[in-house]
Amino acid sequence: MAKKNYWLMKSEPSTYSFDDLKKDGDSEWDGVRNYQARNNMQAMKVGDGVLFYHSQSKPNAIVGTAVVVKEAYPDFTAWDAKSEHPDPKSTKEKPIWYMVDIKAGKDLPSPVSLEAVKATPALSKMWLVTHSRLSVQPVTAEEWDIIMRMGKA
Repeated sequence: MAKKNYWLMKSEPSTYSFDDLKKDGDSEWDGVRNYQARNNMQAMKVGDGVLFYHSQSKPNAIVGTAVVVKEAYPDFTAWDAKSEHPDPKSTKEKPIWYMVDIKAGKDLPSPVSLEAVKATPALSKMWLVTHSRLSVQPVTAEEWDIIMRMGKA
């Protein structure tokens, strides 16, 4: 059996919220235009756990969980000039950008704010603290467990 990995994915709730994901059931995670975030998505495997993080909100917080249901495939929104994230350098023949599909998991009964994460010494090396702007980040199993306890999941 393959080892399960964990990730954190950020979204502005005004663009796509955890409630939107719950309503949709599952969704493509498209529009990522950062190479490191793309590489993280390419490393994702079906069954990997995801922390859903609301950024640009009050407060910024981890609000729920999700699971990867489809591994990385070319992000076709890059080829669409009318999309919110076109990239003319990315083509069907030579895609640059990738996306994954995730499925909603559960709400965290107590959302875990960025402030709370930063105040927790055991999370001081979490990418959310050290690489705060990256939209798709790895999370260790220990960090996942701590967040689940903090969120009363």
